Amino acid sequence: MRLTTYLRHPWTAVLARWGRIPGIRTAKVTLAAVLAYVAADLLNTTASPILAPLTAILVVQLTVFQTVAEGLQRVLSVLAGVLVAVGLATVVGLSWWSLGAVVAVSLVLGQVLRLGPHTLEVPISAMLVLAVGGAAASQAAAGRVYETLIGAAIGIAVNFAIAPPVHVESAGSAVAGLATRLADFLRSLATQLHDGWSRQAAQNWLTAARGLSASVLEADHSLVRAEQSAVLNPRGGEVRVAQPRLRTALTAIEYCTIVVRTLCREIFDRTFYLPTELEAEVYPSEARLALADVLDVAAAALDGVATVAAGGEPVEIARARVAEQLDELYQRRELLGRLLLVDPHADAAAWQQHGALLTAVDRLRVEIEAAVRPAAEPWRPPSLTEGPRRAARRVVGAAEQTLPLVTDRSRQAVRRVMDVAAEAAAEAAANLANPDPRAARPHRRDAGASLPVEQAAADAAAAAVRAAADSLAEEEAAKHPPRPGTTEPKADQE
Repeated sequence: MRLTTYLRHPWTAVLARWGRIPGIRTAKVTLAAVLAYVAADLLNTTASPILAPLTAILVVQLTVFQTVAEGLQRVLSVLAGVLVAVGLATVVGLSWWSLGAVVAVSLVLGQVLRLGPHTLEVPISAMLVLAVGGAAASQAAAGRVYETLIGAAIGIAVNFAIAPPVHVESAGSAVAGLATRLADFLRSLATQLHDGWSRQAAQNWLTAARGLSASVLEADHSLVRAEQSAVLNPRGGEVRVAQPRLRTALTAIEYCTIVVRTLCREIFDRTFYLPTELEAEVYPSEARLALADVLDVAAAALDGVATVAAGGEPVEIARARVAEQLDELYQRRELLGRLLLVDPHADAAAWQQHGALLTAVDRLRVEIEAAVRPAAEPWRPPSLTEGPRRAARRVVGAAEQTLPLVTDRSRQAVRRVMDVAAEAAAEAAANLANPDPRAARPHRRDAGASLPVEQAAADAAAAAVRAAADSLAEEEAAKHPPRPGTTEPKADQE
């Protein structure tokens, strides 16, 4: 780390350097367990407050966000189990049927609360409290809840205050490793093209290309963990700076793996259009060597993508190097296109397959260029309220699908009332602002006979409501016409 970084941001620099010390998570877990035990002992929660350090050990995770989520889920699971046990302990003691009832109710409650892996904690807490039984059940339940709260709070505080981890380096290494692996694959394929070609070799390379997708999932998992580490983290600025570069590179490399698999498929399919004794001549020797050169240049460009993702050198220098390699790749591709040029009327199959191969090469060049492209907008960690908002949207959507008529009619009625009222108000305002000069002005003594402004507004609103009601009645009559052979009742005449 450079000296300027220490001078500008000394605290962040020290934390970043400290966070890379091996064993820091072990030290934080140990410290959280000790502090939780001391706090629970001072508060005299139970005779042996071992649950507090146990909760602290389980709560401290790789990121602050995971630590907070783990703590909340654990507290909720313990609280749910305690409530179930206390409710039954006041009525019955521990027996086979009460134990079964507690386990069944606790598991159902855990599923309803969506506790995930913490679902089993609900029946465990309930059984421990139920085993005490009698009047001591309430005291045992309170002690278990208090110790869980203490352990979760101390675990969150320790992980937040002492070198909160960010996983930018691991994510960058994973993305760079994926780009390097793809580059090595292209170099090996180019070497095979230099040495010779066969149908079996084409099939082997296609099988190997299909196995590149597993590395993409591993790199994506590492990047997602880095994105989560920015939530509730005072050092989240490092992730916000690196995330656009890493996500752009990973997305483009994933597309590159698909393009490479398509390229291998086109080479493999071409071998079936020649007899077995001529499978080595699937491409002319010059075209085969030109294709190998194209793959070598593409591999060198992917090495530059790995450098950009790892952040080992200034990004602009690495991007300029990749741009130079992409220019060379374009020139090599043009040469390959000229060597693969055939008459479509003479050999339609070769013309189609060569075109697909060149299209795959063009797409590979485009995706490598996109991998080092600067991000269009900055990245921000996801909001903690996004999950509840999505849940609320799902509830509203389900309600609209369940009651579409009521929802649509109410919305249409509101819109019609607002439109008619706005038109009436605009017309009244225009009449008041610009009265007709030809109309005779009322005499002062006859002013009481004229309609005041308030009465005009009330009449306009009443007219708007009547118009909306008439519109709804017409629409309802159109939706539900009278059955054949029946007549509508006539309105009573006054």
